[in-house]
Amino acid sequence: MTPSPTPFSTPSSSGRSPVGRRAVLGAAAAVASAPALAGLATPASAAPASRSKGPRALPGGGDLGPNVIVFDPSTPGIQAKLDEVFKKQESAQFGTGRYALLFKPGSYSGLNAQIGFYTSIAGLGLSPDDTTINGDITVDAGWFNGNATQNFWRSAENLAVVPVNGTNRWAVAQAAPFRRMHVRGGLNLSPDGYGWASGGYIADSRIDGQVGPYSQQQWYTRDSAIGSWLNGVWNMVFSGVEGAPGQSFPNPPYTTLDTTPVSREKPFLYLNGSEYRVFLPEKRTNARGVTWGNGTPRGTSLPLTQFYVAKPGVSAATLNEALAQGLQLLLTPGIYHLDRPIQVNRANTVILGLGYATLIPDNGATAVKVADVDGVRLAGFLIDAGPVNSATLLEVGPAGASADHSANPTTVQDVFIRIGGAGPGKATTSMVINSRHTIVDHTWVWRADHGDGVGWETNRADYGVRVNGDDVLATGLFVEHFNKYDVQWYGQRGRTIFFQNEKAYDAPNQAAIQNGSIKGYAAYKVADSVTTHEGWGLGSYCYYNVDPSIVQHHGFAAPNASGVKFHNLLVVSLGGQGQYERVINDTGSPTSGTSTVPSTVVSYP
Repeated sequence: MTPSPTPFSTPSSSGRSPVGRRAVLGAAAAVASAPALAGLATPASAAPASRSKGPRALPGGGDLGPNVIVFDPSTPGIQAKLDEVFKKQESAQFGTGRYALLFKPGSYSGLNAQIGFYTSIAGLGLSPDDTTINGDITVDAGWFNGNATQNFWRSAENLAVVPVNGTNRWAVAQAAPFRRMHVRGGLNLSPDGYGWASGGYIADSRIDGQVGPYSQQQWYTRDSAIGSWLNGVWNMVFSGVEGAPGQSFPNPPYTTLDTTPVSREKPFLYLNGSEYRVFLPEKRTNARGVTWGNGTPRGTSLPLTQFYVAKPGVSAATLNEALAQGLQLLLTPGIYHLDRPIQVNRANTVILGLGYATLIPDNGATAVKVADVDGVRLAGFLIDAGPVNSATLLEVGPAGASADHSANPTTVQDVFIRIGGAGPGKATTSMVINSRHTIVDHTWVWRADHGDGVGWETNRADYGVRVNGDDVLATGLFVEHFNKYDVQWYGQRGRTIFFQNEKAYDAPNQAAIQNGSIKGYAAYKVADSVTTHEGWGLGSYCYYNVDPSIVQHHGFAAPNASGVKFHNLLVVSLGGQGQYERVINDTGSPTSGTSTVPSTVVSYP
């Protein structure tokens, strides 16, 4: 993660000193109301496979397992249980614990839910306002000496929060979504003491008061409503956000789109009386504001009986059998080893993970493969590469996929990919999107720069995300540290709103990253064959700490075509550890010195 943000001077009323700059990261971590929905239709293609011959071998529904902890307002000892889970997870960055903390509708008082690694907290109402926490849902960085740049893999969803002191603290880094939340007050995105912080994501949320990013280097907020926004460091991006600051990049560094072209919110578990159901929000075009503000949200609903409720230890063959029977998949918290891909062949299939359920492909397998069908929803799980190289980890659509999915796209939401960190892992290309109209809504695809099994060849991963399909939209694309290209885009009419990247820290020398005659591989490469592409709010950072003399020619590479357009680009050399010569192609000023000041291009061409 990002080793040195621009210093942030806190408001004068805070009495705090400006944040300084740190030199190294990595190994330092070791030191330190539902009845209205009853009549909603179930999509025919998502229904159980009653048409299949013979009795169903695998049942739908069932209990959610020991690591899904469900509270209601009368549950005794809620705070003690929250504290117990947090104690286990606070610093367990590469541990095996996985937890989902679920709150039934009602009002809860006097709670401070501190959220650690691999922990999700969520309400079980149809609206966030059905479940109110009078207290705080807190992420801070005491475990890492006030540094929030490694606060990964955690989430908050579908809750209303009334913070004790008027402002809730959510000091996170990558892979820590804040979705479908209502903060009845302000939201502070920095750790106590205004230490380092390096990015995050908010969607479908209402923050009544001010959002203060303080030291957050970049942030993406989508389809939400905010009272106000305090400041920006390098790259703050908004699409479809009521109350967002106006477009002003690079000073302040705000990229503001009035609407989001296409969006469909993440599926979520809720209670209809005593029955668990999964709500599937409908697609919106030119979206703005929250989906839940005016009565019953729009979408469809599936009972839990239409899901195979998977537990850790289940085989890929069993998961595929469940899918073949017409069941959806609910992955309860834990780690799943796969000797073959989970194969999604049916339109409108849902795979929903709870508590950062983690898929590990063994023996070079791909974790998940999706056929070229409509409306698949992949959400809420982590794919962790195994020690034997996988050609790919996630494939949406087979090679050559060409069907039109504009009416009912596949969505990939809060699906995170990791190569190394928890142990050796390898993959040639992490995520491949072949199906047209796919929406990738918040992903972090990360070749680990710290932890176990980390080294230029130890966790070799040449390519992060490859988009072959046409008309693909990425909203909130975080891709980091790959040995070659982080993102390669071959499809036509692709669009990206917000991109955050760091080039691989650990390149041993200039020769190791040489790309033919070009110095280094671009973070984001649009293929020469592409004639139409557009991006807004894209940033790439370098921190070549093994060999600070390395030069990266540019962060972004694209064909010079009238239909290929970029808005608000930046590159940053962190503390002078390596430099960029240009921002995009041969355009933009070089970075220089050790001042960690972005070089920007407002519009290209």
